[in-house]
Amino acid sequence: MSDTRRRFLQHLSLGGIALGGAPALLGASSPTEAPRARGASEGTLLPPDVAGALHDEQPAQPTFDTTWAQKLTGKYKAVFDVPELNEGSGVFRAGLWRTHYTQLLQATPADLSPVIVIRHNAMPFIMTHEFWDRYDVAAKEKLKHPMNGQETRRNIVNMDASDGMSPVFAGYAIEKQIEAGTIVLGCNMAFSAMVALVREVDKLQGGAAREKAISMMIPGVQLQPNGIFAVTWAQHHGCSFVAAS
Repeated sequence: MSDTRRRFLQHLSLGGIALGGAPALLGASSPTEAPRARGASEGTLLPPDVAGALHDEQPAQPTFDTTWAQKLTGKYKAVFDVPELNEGSGVFRAGLWRTHYTQLLQATPADLSPVIVIRHNAMPFIMTHEFWDRYDVAAKEKLKHPMNGQETRRNIVNMDASDGMSPVFAGYAIEKQIEAGTIVLGCNMAFSAMVALVREVDKLQGGAAREKAISMMIPGVQLQPNGIFAVTWAQHHGCSFVAAS
């Protein structure tokens, strides 16, 4: 096993417990615990002047569909809070939750209602491979292929077997999880970082930049007013909180 693959698997386990071991892999903690902020030296996709331009890119009266909460009908419900990139571990943990509940509790698909909330620094995860390639996201964020450590221009949490992912982790790709019934939500406020990339590279302004960024979101992902709203709304409807990254 390569060092990169070993490090990737360690990210997904707790306290050195291997993935094939005990199912206590979720790393649940109190929703009041604030995630560690990324230092300025680690880089950011959001240029310093973006904050002052946020209002220019927003629709006059943005609307958000919150009816996804009505689909949380399973016996087992969990919301996976993913504010950081962390090599994609937050997204993959949601897939592992489904697998282990199926294997250990004999849960059926109808029994499971997982929600993934992508927010804060993790927003590139809701974007297509086209977006990652055009705006060189992996290089900007110093991300490598999670299995082999090689450079990539593709979304590391939406890869399949043709990208060199193992069959198991190919099944944990965001699109595959959406197909399986997982609800994937994105923070509209943090989405401004994606719009900023479009504005910078394509020289588009305001609504045009936002419209293009939205066109390159992974199908099935739903933007919410902000990530904290999405997390707490899921909890209000019975989801256990998981600090996934």
